Amino acid sequence: MKKESLYAGGVLLTLASVLYLTSRRSIPKGASAVKPFDRAKYLGNWYEVARLDFRFEKNLNNATAHYSLNDDGSIRVVNRGFNYKNNTWKESIGKARFVASPQEARLKVSFFGPFYAGYNVIAIDPDYRYALVAGESLDYLWLLSREKTMPDDIKQAYLEKAQALGYKTDELVWTQQD
Repeated sequence: MKKESLYAGGVLLTLASVLYLTSRRSIPKGASAVKPFDRAKYLGNWYEVARLDFRFEKNLNNATAHYSLNDDGSIRVVNRGFNYKNNTWKESIGKARFVASPQEARLKVSFFGPFYAGYNVIAIDPDYRYALVAGESLDYLWLLSREKTMPDDIKQAYLEKAQALGYKTDELVWTQQD
């Protein structure tokens, strides 16, 4: 009887965890993902111009992201950067899936098995050269460019948009690209 109760408790805990993880918001309150979105135009190489720092990107310069299409329709994500303290390159490979429709730039990305986090393109220029990407909370934000820099007017517009959503843009790390 004890084993059955323990097993039932484990099943209930697992179900509760799955329900919690699937019900979480994957985009910050007030933000909206770009729609319509052209996945094909977004694929390719991007340079990180700035980010809100977090442990997986700590001490990284020359950070880039490369997106390509997998056979199953998901997007292969290759993030790369140079750790200037350890003097080593770091690379993470993951996959992204659209939360709803490929016409909406609201994705979930995973680098660790079944664990996904929000990845939301909340601003992009018409030529898909510059993007503002929000994570699932106000702790994650990236400014991306097809070039190593971003024009000041676009940078300013993206910073204003992020500030209006509640992001602490004064805490951004401006990525060195050399």
